[in-house]
Amino acid sequence: DEFISSPPRKTVRFGGTLTEILLKYEKGETTDFELLKHQLSDPDIKDAQIINWLHEFRASVAYLTKELEQLVSILLKLPWLRRSREVVEEYLGFLGNLVSAQTVHLRPCLRMIVSQFVPPRITIREDDVDISDSDDDDENLSENFNTCHRALQTVARYVPSTPQFLMPILVENFPFINKSERTLECYVHNLLRVTVYLPTLRLQILELIIEKLLKLDVSAPQQDIEDAEETANNSDSEEKVTEEGLFDMEEDEERRGNKVVSSRNERMAHPLAERLDILMTILFSYIKDVCHVDGKLDINKTKDLYRDLVSIFDKLILPTHASCHVQYFMFYICSFKLGLAEAFLDHLWKKLHDPNNPSVIRQTAGSYIGSFLARAKFIPVVTVKACLDLLVNWMHKYIDNQDTGANAYCDVALHGPFYSTCQAVFYTLIFRHKQLLDGNLRKGLSYLQSLNFERIVMCQLNPLKICIPSVVNLFAAITRKYQLVFCYTIIERNNRQFIPVVRSGTGGDLVQTCTNPLDSFFPFDPYILKRSKKTIDPFYQFWEELSAEDLENLKKPIKKGTSEDEDDDFLKGETPQNDGAVGIAPNSYESNTRSPVSSIGSPPDSYVPYPP
Repeated sequence: DEFISSPPRKTVRFGGTLTEILLKYEKGETTDFELLKHQLSDPDIKDAQIINWLHEFRASVAYLTKELEQLVSILLKLPWLRRSREVVEEYLGFLGNLVSAQTVHLRPCLRMIVSQFVPPRITIREDDVDISDSDDDDENLSENFNTCHRALQTVARYVPSTPQFLMPILVENFPFINKSERTLECYVHNLLRVTVYLPTLRLQILELIIEKLLKLDVSAPQQDIEDAEETANNSDSEEKVTEEGLFDMEEDEERRGNKVVSSRNERMAHPLAERLDILMTILFSYIKDVCHVDGKLDINKTKDLYRDLVSIFDKLILPTHASCHVQYFMFYICSFKLGLAEAFLDHLWKKLHDPNNPSVIRQTAGSYIGSFLARAKFIPVVTVKACLDLLVNWMHKYIDNQDTGANAYCDVALHGPFYSTCQAVFYTLIFRHKQLLDGNLRKGLSYLQSLNFERIVMCQLNPLKICIPSVVNLFAAITRKYQLVFCYTIIERNNRQFIPVVRSGTGGDLVQTCTNPLDSFFPFDPYILKRSKKTIDPFYQFWEELSAEDLENLKKPIKKGTSEDEDDDFLKGETPQNDGAVGIAPNSYESNTRSPVSSIGSPPDSYVPYPP
């Protein structure tokens, strides 16, 4: 306040007072006006000159009508951010005066502020070629961003309608996904800061960011990321071998070398995956910061953010097929409190069983339920059982309605949501069967028998024919071990009925078998972005490769007498011979029948020979 009320320092300049110049311009005398524009555009303009001009402009904002937008444009291009504190304060005062007196200049002011949300461009000359890049080494970058947010808050305080004018400008200025990682990082970080003091824009800003993340995600398929990492690792190991051959490094040099390698290991080899990794890290940090106050979870703030994220999930994520990483923002926020995870499962369940939803949305909801139940460590067994009860009861009712009708045959187009639900249940059982049976085997078996998998597997709709083979084979091995249902006769019959598709091409005929008629994917397959995965891993259930002992156990059915229902007709039936070997591929890369969409880290295909 003292500074603003103090008179400006006098500097040498030409053309009279600002008011005189502007009045002359209105009468058609443009000489002094052109001189004024030239002085303001001078790249070597001094701080004292800027302060002097701004002080006069603040007193003359009434003259800065739409007709003088060219002059206002020059004022908005003044290099005020990287100047002294006095210039910054005077400029912020000028912006407040300008937008409150002449709202016609609101948009240009907002554009100027938002354009500063990324590092400034600098031109580097290399071999007589100008290369433009962002100036990442600007020491004052963080301070400049703080000042930009002060400017935006100043404008918003004077013009309450600022948010509705700001949002389209934020969309327009979002950098292209091939811009430098630093540019994208700064812009997204600044957008999220805007949501703190303009909360009405939070939903739209989050939607904008997640939409851009989704574009990055689908442009970097998981297999491409894995291939890039493998290539980079191979070239790194080749470099190491060469270095070892050429030099005998001293111990301290080796230590230094290892440090460099470890920091390089943080980077993703795939350029789009690197950008996505950085931005997902920022998004996870934002979610954590919003939901926690002084390190403690704030339930109301968390619920509000959850509602915003669920609406974005419905609008953007659910209709997008086979995104790999972005959907984990829902996984992460649900990890904060069981109630949120249950609310998310309930939300997905409503999507799944509502016949008014498109079939593809219902199927995707089924995939999310199965993957979430299988992978989220924070979901207890009691919740898993409640969800299985809900899903299995719906499946039995569906079979009741279909088995007697004209559509009681295997057809993905007719029964997609049913098959997706079956796969979700089978997938959940594969991951959770040990926990379901843990503690009290008799009680656990009784529960699994009550789900009546035999009826589901044997029904006319034949879900084993449609679900992904890797899931079907492990489900079959587990249910045989616990004598819940014997799937192998059906699997064998389905395999005989598969009609290979012959496609002619330039390289000759290609015989293909459709192994994923549902075109399904597991949305919470392993997260492979190096930095941001550290946030997810503590809550994530990894697939544990089956040991030799597990394989042996899978071949052995449980002993008679462990089930309460000794008179069950199915249990009296002949158990399969156990002299066959169970082969499980070491991982799903080697699975020759995996989904066209990679299901890395999902249960690998298992081949179980059928009993004679």
